[in-house]
Amino acid sequence: MTLNTNKSLKKYYSISEVAAQFGVAESVLRYWEKEFPQIIAPRKSGRNVRQYSKEDIEQVRLVYNLLKVRGMKIAAAREALTKNRQGASSMSEMLDRLKAVRDELVSIRRELNNL
Repeated sequence: MTLNTNKSLKKYYSISEVAAQFGVAESVLRYWEKEFPQIIAPRKSGRNVRQYSKEDIEQVRLVYNLLKVRGMKIAAAREALTKNRQGASSMSEMLDRLKAVRDELVSIRRELNNL
């Protein structure tokens, strides 16, 4: 049996992997976990090691978009999530799609400039 290193098959991710994915420090994730306990609640192993599932990562993405992308304060983000969590979630998904489209357009522009 060989070790499968395909990241898409992983069930849980470490705090360092999630922090690297969003470009924030691990301490920021721990802080968000304290500020948004009803939203971000990673599983903890026997040694109190945080393990993030894909659903947990989506919740972190939602908080990240509110705080870092939209520039909201913690209290405002908390209020937005309690009042309209579905709306905040759809806004987060839309921002991710728009960023992907922008990245694709930038790469096309670079290719055209190289011609």
